[in-house]
Amino acid sequence: MSEIKERLMVWATGRDSRPPAAPDGNTGTGAQIGCRTVVVESADHLAPVLASDIVGPDTTVFAPEGSGDGVVGCGGSAAESGAEFSLGTDFYLQVQSYGISGYMSVIGPTLVRVADTADLEAYVADADRARQEGVFPDFLASHVTQLADLPALGAAAEGSGPALRLYVAANGALSTSPGGLPLGRAGDGLAAVEAEWNRINDHAGAPCAVSLGAVVPGAVRAAALAQRPWLGRYLVALDALRNLSGRAVTGAAVSGFGGRCAAHLAEVTHPADATGAEVPLLLWTDDAAYVHVPADGRMLRLRREAAALVETLLVCGSVDAADGYADREELRDVERAFADTGVALCAPVLAPVSAGR
Repeated sequence: MSEIKERLMVWATGRDSRPPAAPDGNTGTGAQIGCRTVVVESADHLAPVLASDIVGPDTTVFAPEGSGDGVVGCGGSAAESGAEFSLGTDFYLQVQSYGISGYMSVIGPTLVRVADTADLEAYVADADRARQEGVFPDFLASHVTQLADLPALGAAAEGSGPALRLYVAANGALSTSPGGLPLGRAGDGLAAVEAEWNRINDHAGAPCAVSLGAVVPGAVRAAALAQRPWLGRYLVALDALRNLSGRAVTGAAVSGFGGRCAAHLAEVTHPADATGAEVPLLLWTDDAAYVHVPADGRMLRLRREAAALVETLLVCGSVDAADGYADREELRDVERAFADTGVALCAPVLAPVSAGR
């Protein structure tokens, strides 16, 4: 069941949980044939989907219960806001629109969807507040809540296309998500669907133009993302807060969102950790500090007094650039200690680090 749930979350988020591809393109999982996960809203369209090359030996297909062997039976809908999606009697997923989620109590696994322009506006308003004040939406910081369609909201869009996920609507239209632009019809081949996905994205103003294209105007979404190049970093921060929530740690502050653990680092005007979603993230409470590693989801706990040194490296991007902000030898020791665990704290400096005096 855990693998089935993982496939469902990959489909919902548009974010692949597998290791990044090696330089030769091999992820180590073998060549993929077909789409990884397909959700079929109506059993009426299951037969042509199963007969197409969208379904391969490694494809997981979710379809209404009783649809047939080799298919994961499900109840309800993973598409409709306000609906409930179920896998047998063991797993229930609430589906909510973004705009209403702040007013609802989270009582179990919940998928939050941007379902229209108002939802997108609420999403970026919450992100702006988090960036400026360090206040994150409680419902998104819960470990039982997941935001859908992440590549359309600022996360990396590589690998988020039809080979990863597809949705077959009740009318037979194919897309990468319930709010997506149509890419074809049930029974179409994967090559044709991918070609249409590429065509749409090639003419779009922002990455992942398909998955919210039917519910949010492309120009509106593109403008929102262009004004906030740090949204990928915001989504990493939400991942980290959910990770801590699952460990019963709440109320953590996040470096770069509303301030810094070491207050004097707020004067750095071109921080190296401003936008990079791959850069580790520092969080802290009154009692402890944590480093979240986006590449593999690890959460490393460290002594509260070590937080300032870690943050200095993250903000400045290198030991040399951090000169004047902390002791050089202590910085080198921290850099080496993290490198020994496979974590690079020093990101490429995006611009010359300078103090805003």
